[in-house]
Amino acid sequence: MPEGKQSSVREINLPVPEQKTFDGTSFPLILSPNHGVEEIQPTFNSTLAVVEWIQSEKSNIENQLLKHGAILFRDFPVNCPLDFDNFVKAFGYEPLPYVGGAAPRTLVVGNVFTSNEAPPDTLIPFHHEMAQVPNYPSVLFFYCDNAPKEGGQTPLVLSNLVYQKMLELNSGFVNTLKEKGVKYTRVLPNGDDPTSPIGRGWQSTYGTPDKDEAEKKALELVESIEWLEDGCLKTVTRVLPAIREDPRTGKEMWFNSVIAVYRGWKDSRNSPETSITFGDGSPMDPKVMDVLENVLNELAVDFIWKKGDVVMVDNRQALHGRRSFVPPRRILASLCK
Repeated sequence: MPEGKQSSVREINLPVPEQKTFDGTSFPLILSPNHGVEEIQPTFNSTLAVVEWIQSEKSNIENQLLKHGAILFRDFPVNCPLDFDNFVKAFGYEPLPYVGGAAPRTLVVGNVFTSNEAPPDTLIPFHHEMAQVPNYPSVLFFYCDNAPKEGGQTPLVLSNLVYQKMLELNSGFVNTLKEKGVKYTRVLPNGDDPTSPIGRGWQSTYGTPDKDEAEKKALELVESIEWLEDGCLKTVTRVLPAIREDPRTGKEMWFNSVIAVYRGWKDSRNSPETSITFGDGSPMDPKVMDVLENVLNELAVDFIWKKGDVVMVDNRQALHGRRSFVPPRRILASLCK
């Protein structure tokens, strides 16, 4: 964003590991109101002023999002979930219904949901949001309604850097991913299971208590389904690409949920080893999964949440996760097409 006497916002910097620089570009970009400059219009004294600023600067913000991959808006007057909903709606994006996602979520207001409601001691590994279904969001927004006492970061990592590093460390694995793609297998519980990070029941996942309707919706997203004796629903996706070129930049992206599934899809119904496979059904190498996890953590940024923070993430460029935390913590989310 432009800086200077007439700029209503300024870029601020945080120390590593809250923010990093790659090829001269900060990640994430961090913007804050440029307080103390009398000539600035608008002054950010209300959410309405922020909405008006977003509407007037939308193209500039989007250009910066494409350049940086994620933007942290800090110290703007976004004080409650309704303010956050208005912040997101100011961009004019079409909301993406959370159909097919695995995380337990609760609608809060408008197009705002809770983020993954998995237990606090559960680490949620890196993933591109809804990479396991055909229709995934282009842009994600996260809002800090209640900052955690300890931990609870939403780490971010640039997908192209993961691809480059993995290609350097294990080109054979990367080429196999390109050639074979991946399949995701998940057993959805009969009703939500709040003890599991993937405990969203088939009723919530497909928005209906009717099995026939759920089947219809499921088969729009996956290749096959199977009803189990206990009322749970097993789904197997089509073969999906794990590496995708971003047509906007020409860069190859690590666009998958491989490590999230291998490390995180574990509960009484699901086993990580069988939940993620190559497209031909062959398993992932555990040693390669260790390497991948290390690469993701080495490249990640871990900013500390502050009440009122809003993070805008380009879901085609950046993966995210969740660190374990000491409650309370309330991070809300909004997904956009």
